[in-house]
Amino acid sequence: MSEFTHNKQERVNALAHFAREMMATTNKVRLVKANEKLIGEVIPSEVIALFDILVKENDRRDYRILKTATNKIIHLFHLPLIAYPAIKPAKNSFLDVLTQNNTAMENLLKSMKAAIKILNQHPKDQQACADLKGKTHELQQFNKHYLIKENVLFPTLEKHWEDFHCVQLMWSYHDDIRQLMKALLQELNETTINLRKMNRLVGDLFFNLFAIRFREERILFPHILETIPKDVIHQMLLDSLEIGFPYFSPTSIADSDSDIFTNGTMVNLGTGKVSSEQIIQILNHLPVDITFVDEHDTVRFFSTPKKRIFPRTKAILGRKVHNCHPPESVHVVEEIVDAFKKGNKDQASFWINFKEDKILIQYFALRNELGEYKGVIEVTQEIAGIQQLKGERRLLDW
Repeated sequence: MSEFTHNKQERVNALAHFAREMMATTNKVRLVKANEKLIGEVIPSEVIALFDILVKENDRRDYRILKTATNKIIHLFHLPLIAYPAIKPAKNSFLDVLTQNNTAMENLLKSMKAAIKILNQHPKDQQACADLKGKTHELQQFNKHYLIKENVLFPTLEKHWEDFHCVQLMWSYHDDIRQLMKALLQELNETTINLRKMNRLVGDLFFNLFAIRFREERILFPHILETIPKDVIHQMLLDSLEIGFPYFSPTSIADSDSDIFTNGTMVNLGTGKVSSEQIIQILNHLPVDITFVDEHDTVRFFSTPKKRIFPRTKAILGRKVHNCHPPESVHVVEEIVDAFKKGNKDQASFWINFKEDKILIQYFALRNELGEYKGVIEVTQEIAGIQQLKGERRLLDW
């Protein structure tokens, strides 16, 4: 076993050296020719280890260069990854459901081609424009697939893999796809469609969606089946039902953790004693999303209000907070937490437009009686209705 591990590490180191040279050299043909054997024998676990190294070396500075290199490098790995004898996921298992949603997504992309062709021939064709807009809106539902990966799959991999940093790169691709969908809809809503811009957006969107599917099914999923226990994979299926799959979903499955709070123990809160069940009811009926991160930057709790603003699943519990955000924006969260720890700040507030809502996001530092930092809570609230309040409404007028 040690000989195998040593040999794998040697190959991964060689692949990392090759990748660095690919990003630096202008004579890529010579470099590829010199590494034909290394490239031709690559397997999924080596690709994951390779990009774990490259992402850590990137240090979250600029994913654009790394993503450009990634596309070229994985293209070189295409044939050996296709030939790899991967384990097939069981029917209706977590990875099988993700795969079936990938197939539905690809079929939807293929159905968009007719309208795209008509618009290129007749840019003012209203029916073709309406068809393409409708299918693009339907394609946006596929975002649930990425939300499941980001909120269920990725945190699970962080707990079971040492070389999990490749998921941060994939998350960045997810954000690119979201932006492309949004930009395409904006262009289709213009009075006069810019065909050159539309075709560029469509081309980039198709390329990224197909590329991510290949990387999931030929790299990520095979390695998951080789390394993650079956019960953990099944739990990811249960957790994903809270978000919902975009197009294809398995039949409903009972969650074995539904009776986690049944002992009725009273908790002394200082100003009263309540049961664990009552605490849950209180927190979940507040009109806000609450997430608690302890003093070690680990997610420990989140509330489950009836109307959730951003997705949360139990898979994030025990996850480091800096892994819960896209790589391009995680530095902001880290700056906030660092300011709280140093005592420079006690709160930070932001507000954004999200879908049709106005969202207020606030971070509050938690400190004990001695002023020692004990964590942070994130409180998220929809405030459009609050902004519209005028005059007064007295208690008796409710």
